[in-house]
Amino acid sequence: MKTSERFTGFSNETFQFFADLEENNYKPWFEEHRTVYEAEVLQPLKALAAALTPFFYAIDPQMELRPNRMVSRIYRDIRFSHDKTPYKKQMWISFQRLFRKQTPDWENFPGFYLEIGKEGAGYGMGMFAAKKKIMDRFRDQVEYEQEHFENITAGLLDKHHFELGGEEYKRPINNELPDYFQTWIQRKGIYLFKNLPVSDVLFSNRFVSCMEEEFSVLHPLYNFFVDICD
Repeated sequence: MKTSERFTGFSNETFQFFADLEENNYKPWFEEHRTVYEAEVLQPLKALAAALTPFFYAIDPQMELRPNRMVSRIYRDIRFSHDKTPYKKQMWISFQRLFRKQTPDWENFPGFYLEIGKEGAGYGMGMFAAKKKIMDRFRDQVEYEQEHFENITAGLLDKHHFELGGEEYKRPINNELPDYFQTWIQRKGIYLFKNLPVSDVLFSNRFVSCMEEEFSVLHPLYNFFVDICD
């Protein structure tokens, strides 16, 4: 079992665990494989969170940066769900501010995430569950700072290959902005994301610098989001 807090990469067992869990999502199987989960999933995720802490502290010192609080639980809340499987098929790290210093506040603040599942890693940044008033402020600020917004978003989708997510309005909101802005503003929430299939970079500590480079590209847009949310 890995005991070092230094992130040295994930292992084949990390991704195999999630693949097997998908086929065996019940408590007896999980308890039988708990040591694999702790050594190959939970420990590397906490180590990765710790390794990325200095980077994210420089981005926003108000973020929750305690690994035990940043890494998600694998247990699902099944109280109000039709799906009664007890365990999640992915786990993730959240890099986000706290609401009243207790829990991440996805309704009022943007945040970054990095998740691991059977097919590899996914990561991104945005306002994933923003309140309507936050998105209204976002659209107003885009209109007010069109040139600045275009400068900080240019290349994110084509050059850096992030995908743009967020539920789109069925009836577009009337506005006079140029076409460039429409894909950004016609959404109830907004975020950018990218997926990375299982590959060599996930198996070494190079993954830390890889993520720092990817998240750095999103930093200016994160600041734009924060300014409208503060």
